[in-house]
Amino acid sequence: MLIRYKKIFEKIAMGLLSFMPEEKDLKRLQQTVKQYETDENWYLFLWKANEDFIGLIGFVQTDEKTMVVQHITVNPSHRSQGIGKQMVKSVQEMFPDKQFVPTDTIASFFQHCNKTEGSA
Repeated sequence: MLIRYKKIFEKIAMGLLSFMPEEKDLKRLQQTVKQYETDENWYLFLWKANEDFIGLIGFVQTDEKTMVVQHITVNPSHRSQGIGKQMVKSVQEMFPDKQFVPTDTIASFFQHCNKTEGSA
């Protein structure tokens, strides 16, 4: 289940974001989280399964129709279970009138997550 980021989830969000190669540096990681906290066009959601937060998806609204997905990550111990696909589907259902476009960094993973059942 997707849960909108709140300040009380800061350490969890930072831990999940740190799995992304470009977010390894602590200062960069802190800046990223602060941007999600302070900019109304930046959206961060955590994925909760059972009682644990195991994934995260973050995107920025660049215009009325476009959401650029900048972060998508799943705890390594929960990968290959379709969680990325569930997160992408959930945000698309939350914002049905928006087009979600990945950054170059996450494009291949996002496209993999965005495949519908039965497609190659």
